[in-house]
Amino acid sequence: MPWFILFLAGVFEIGWAIGLKYSEGFTRLWPSVGTLAAMAVSLGLLAVAMRSLPLGTAYAVWVGVGAVGTVILGVVLFDEPVNALRAVSVCLIVMGLAGLKVAAG
Repeated sequence: MPWFILFLAGVFEIGWAIGLKYSEGFTRLWPSVGTLAAMAVSLGLLAVAMRSLPLGTAYAVWVGVGAVGTVILGVVLFDEPVNALRAVSVCLIVMGLAGLKVAAG
């Protein structure tokens, strides 16, 4: 269950990262409210997951899930460029996340 909670924390991290873009520097009310709510949920879930997962592993996985999801949504929602180096880099992050999961047991 802690791994699922950690994954959800990463999903909410994606939400607040994307929300930052839509909030336009916290100048738009509702995107800003959503961003702050996603931040709170993300950090709260991370804290719950860290009760039973190693600190370094949990934090790295949280950041990694957020980074990979944000890159993918940046391409889908904002037409950010896709090239071989970006794709390979994202794959390396995913492989690192899988390695951390295996190593943590």
